Amino acid sequence: MSHDHDHSGHSHSHGGGHHHAPKDFGRAFLIGIALNTGFVVVEAAMGFSSSSLALLSDAGHNLGDVLGLVLAWIAAILARRPATGRYTYGLKRTTIMAALINAILLLVAVGAIGLEALSRLRNPAPVHADVVAWVSGIGILVNGFTALLFMSGSKSDLNVRGAFLHMAADAVVSLGVMLSGILIAFTAWFWVDPVVSLIVLVVILVGTWSLFTESLGLSLDAAPAGIDLGKVHDMIAAMPGVKDVHHVHIWALSTTETALTAHVVKTEPTVDDAFLATIREELEEHFEITHVTIQCEQGPCD
Repeated sequence: MSHDHDHSGHSHSHGGGHHHAPKDFGRAFLIGIALNTGFVVVEAAMGFSSSSLALLSDAGHNLGDVLGLVLAWIAAILARRPATGRYTYGLKRTTIMAALINAILLLVAVGAIGLEALSRLRNPAPVHADVVAWVSGIGILVNGFTALLFMSGSKSDLNVRGAFLHMAADAVVSLGVMLSGILIAFTAWFWVDPVVSLIVLVVILVGTWSLFTESLGLSLDAAPAGIDLGKVHDMIAAMPGVKDVHHVHIWALSTTETALTAHVVKTEPTVDDAFLATIREELEEHFEITHVTIQCEQGPCD
């Protein structure tokens, strides 16, 4: 049986997503990686000399974060590579993979530090409180500053949000370690160290979980958060000359770009560039969907 598929109505837009072009955080990544690598070296050295497990485990955690930053940076660079005959969308999706791996790294770190803190609760070890307080104070500055570098992009780009969360989590950890160091210096309550660690872990877990679920969703072609398929469908269906809309698919090409394909049944089976352009503009304006493919049809289709 024949289908009247009007394939000439197959319109592609790589919409001039002028305000969607991912911001280049190259400098932020470079500064963040350099600062944090330096801090890891200092923290590990101080941890060994003061026999503070808190500092050593935090240095290990910070090293993981440097790797996380490197990962996010590589993904941001790869996402800019042009498409090839094999990777027809380019390597944009590496940003989603980096966000997912970053979330998993954070969750693993939470588990490791959590186990350590629980064993420390059972037998609290003496801590060189003054050294701990000083080094973690530096940590707050380094991690807080690095987090600020990524703050502007953390709302719109999941990959940058992974980097931001990593650094913000570190600043919170350092703050907790510093407060416990000060408290121990005055009270010699060594159990404060692991208790503060556990409180901090809960804070990190809450932020990381949303990063994990969202990046996992995007890697499974879920529609990005904030885009309602029903609303997109209704918007296209309400356009003049549209009889029906079906096979609507929305997925993320990267952590900043969204694609859509849809079949639109028209009352007048003509190819109309103005009609297609209007759909593209509406989708970009209301839903920030920049990569649109519409197939126009005239009759019922299975």
